Amino acid sequence: QVQLVESGGGLVQAGGSLRLSCAASTRTFSDYAVGWFRQAPGKEREFVAAISRIGGNTYVDSVKGRFTISRDNAKNTVYLQMNSLKPEDTAVYFCAARRSVIHTTEGRQYNSWGQGTQVTVSS
Repeated sequence: QVQLVESGGGLVQAGGSLRLSCAASTRTFSDYAVGWFRQAPGKEREFVAAISRIGGNTYVDSVKGRFTISRDNAKNTVYLQMNSLKPEDTAVYFCAARRSVIHTTEGRQYNSWGQGTQVTVSS
């Protein structure tokens, strides 16, 4: 397993932007596929975005065109750029990693998780 630390959350008005970071403890983070998930109060954890080892990505429909996932392997970090934020994006955001070429939308396929960062979007 690899240790993951999220940062970049906060309070923002609707229409604003935030960039979340997921920093890994390993120098071989380039070997990992990484996903972002979120959980709002009273709701189940939801897949948001994922990126493969070679940069392929996928998004949940509700964030397509607004969120962008990217990675900087030299910094062992994956980012989630969130634009045009909506109140319904309010949640705790988690990053997760799996040592695999292929990224997945299934949370159970990831074996390393961060502690989460709170994103609150006010209307």
